[in-house]
Amino acid sequence: MASDLNKTLSKTYIGLQLWVLIVICLGIVFLVILGISLWLSFRKKTGRHKDILPSRQAPYVSEEIKEIGVDEVSANNGSPNTLNYKFSDRDSDKVSYHVGNGDDSGLSGSFNHLGKDVKGSQPAEEKGVGVVSVFRPSSHPLTAPSPLSGLPEFSHLGWGHWFTLRDLQLATSRFSKDNIIGDGGYGFVYRGNLVNGTPVAVKKLLNNPGQADKDFRVEVEAIGHMRHKNLVRLLGYCIEGTHRMLVYEYVNNGNLEQWLRGVMSHKGYLTWEARIKILLGTAKALAYLHEAIEPKVVHRDIKLSNILIDDNYDSKISDFGLAKLLGDGKSYIATRVMGTFGYVAPEYANSGLLNEKSDVYSYGVVLLEAITGRYPVDYGRPQPEVNMVEWLKMMV
Repeated sequence: MASDLNKTLSKTYIGLQLWVLIVICLGIVFLVILGISLWLSFRKKTGRHKDILPSRQAPYVSEEIKEIGVDEVSANNGSPNTLNYKFSDRDSDKVSYHVGNGDDSGLSGSFNHLGKDVKGSQPAEEKGVGVVSVFRPSSHPLTAPSPLSGLPEFSHLGWGHWFTLRDLQLATSRFSKDNIIGDGGYGFVYRGNLVNGTPVAVKKLLNNPGQADKDFRVEVEAIGHMRHKNLVRLLGYCIEGTHRMLVYEYVNNGNLEQWLRGVMSHKGYLTWEARIKILLGTAKALAYLHEAIEPKVVHRDIKLSNILIDDNYDSKISDFGLAKLLGDGKSYIATRVMGTFGYVAPEYANSGLLNEKSDVYSYGVVLLEAITGRYPVDYGRPQPEVNMVEWLKMMV
């Protein structure tokens, strides 16, 4: 049989043996396939080079989104100096949420216009200032348009909108420095506008191998599925190559720290009605995080600068970069102590055992700041009054 095969392959056609013709045909097929592959690859690269994005400048919006860290208060002027540090411990548990709307009605927002100049170096909240009260009722439409209207509806995670890198480059003018509204150990936050005109805040995580994925995962797991009027809404995300970005709704009326410390004095000062509305909204958001969803979410960094305020003076908790998930049946979890100096619960700081009570303590500090106008820790004061909580205990 082998001899018959050899005879067949040795037959001559058009001057060449059969086996030679077979080899030539296979070589031609291989070259054709290789040529087509190279042509498709070249065409793909050429298409990418043609996508030249227009460069445009957007006005700078002054909205501080602070870096996660430990804020120590200066002894001279009481201004916070950020001591940056960050650990990489993160939860990786899968999350199943019961979504609630949380749209509870609150008090109408209002504020006081400045009646005469504030003098002196003390915080604006500790001075008696003559003001004219102006009341602004909140106006909520029955149905608010979706910020994602007009955009394609698809997602790789089953929720939110998946933005391409090009989408966010267009929105932020190729991540222009003029559009930076916050920065920290996690990366930068940019002000942008989607193609449908919706203003957004784009959180661009640093391209640290492994760390960016951990930071991305913890925020997605903590807030991705949640819907509450007093939580900053996560609209979508971008996962492309080494890029990890989160797209949030843009809140354009500053944060509670800016309002209490006089940074927003060009807009006036918060009335007590507005403060109560903001504090009640923050409390409702924490109750939602701790009681309405499973697993519970412990924010771990409740402070003035993480409470954003919209035009209706509704508060919105932001920055879930330190959040932890507390599963069913767990009364606490052991973790590294992280948060902001002056806001961390003593029990958590001493033991490293974390539960929702840590957020409640931090909220209590925020409540005292809103009432007194003082800093949590102020080394410019007499020794018994440096720590605001300890100073309050002496008067109780």
